[in-house]
Amino acid sequence: MAFVLDPDLKVLLCCALAFVQSAVGAQETSNGTSKTTVRSEGQQQIEIGLGPGTQSSNPHNDYCQHFVDTGQRPQNFIRDVGLADRFEEYPKLRELIRLKDELISETATPPMYLRADLKSFDLKALGTKFDVILIEPPLEEYARGGAAVAAGAPRNFWSWDEILALDIGEVAAHRSFVFLWCGSSEGLDMGRNCLRKWGFRRCEDICWIRTNIDSPGHSKILEPKAVFQRTKEHCLMGIKGTVRRSTDGDFIHANVDIDLIISEEAEFGSLEKPIEIFHIIEHFCLGRRRLHIFGRDSTIRPGWVTIGPELTNSNFNSELYAGSFEENPTTGCTERIEALRPKSPPANGKVLRGRGRGFPRLRGRSRV
Repeated sequence: MAFVLDPDLKVLLCCALAFVQSAVGAQETSNGTSKTTVRSEGQQQIEIGLGPGTQSSNPHNDYCQHFVDTGQRPQNFIRDVGLADRFEEYPKLRELIRLKDELISETATPPMYLRADLKSFDLKALGTKFDVILIEPPLEEYARGGAAVAAGAPRNFWSWDEILALDIGEVAAHRSFVFLWCGSSEGLDMGRNCLRKWGFRRCEDICWIRTNIDSPGHSKILEPKAVFQRTKEHCLMGIKGTVRRSTDGDFIHANVDIDLIISEEAEFGSLEKPIEIFHIIEHFCLGRRRLHIFGRDSTIRPGWVTIGPELTNSNFNSELYAGSFEENPTTGCTERIEALRPKSPPANGKVLRGRGRGFPRLRGRSRV
């Protein structure tokens, strides 16, 4: 989270000093640390030690200070975060991603979409139990942050009680996954409540770190009286039923992608999420029955059923869609993909098939 100083909040001046020491006269001490003199009207001078930093004898990159000076967020300097660059130095993983994308494309159903009022629509009318459900609600949190209008069209933002009332459990297969975008505020707790109510167990938190390379500056998306600006969002992942990475390699391929998405934030007023979430889901779960709730025209995608009130048209046919899975409800797997995909080490010397370890962690490096 990056810091933005609100001039109306004088009581938080001391907290801001760590980020603005160069602007208020940091002085070097004999032991290499900095001290800052604070001058307030009608008050005595106060010196606060800041520790080694940009003013010390051992200077280093201070991305927080750089953010205050330029508006460029620290995450702007993490390298190799794009889909095209991430596996540049790992040819086997690059080949794995290419082969999986080809297989996903070959087995994808034609894109189907349905314009519907989700507050009154019965999801069971879709006539299918889905392997993967992606939910992208227009949260009230976005309205508080100033995104109440996008592209000139007013939005109907949803409360968490309304989201909780969605009958997700009725359209989820006996073993399935749900991905719920829940913002960065109270949504983390409320999102977990939704997963429990729908019959899912939280198993992962995919975090979107928003960069502002194209439009540096302090965010316009601030809640009233906000001191900190939020530069990330969370997508909670839930699991229903029993899915073991050691035995269910026919349904999941773990450890293919990372649990961080680092990409440019959408323009002000837009609720668009990074397209990479679709890649993460498709690489992870081999189930072909995929549902996107609160989708838009821009998110219509082969292999998915998209439903939402912001769609401008409909082409969904429940019988035609259900008939697409009579032969095989999964994408399947080739021998080459099975050989390339990451697996956990064998336990007790035994050869275990179809094993993975979940999402790996991203080790980002800073530009110098």
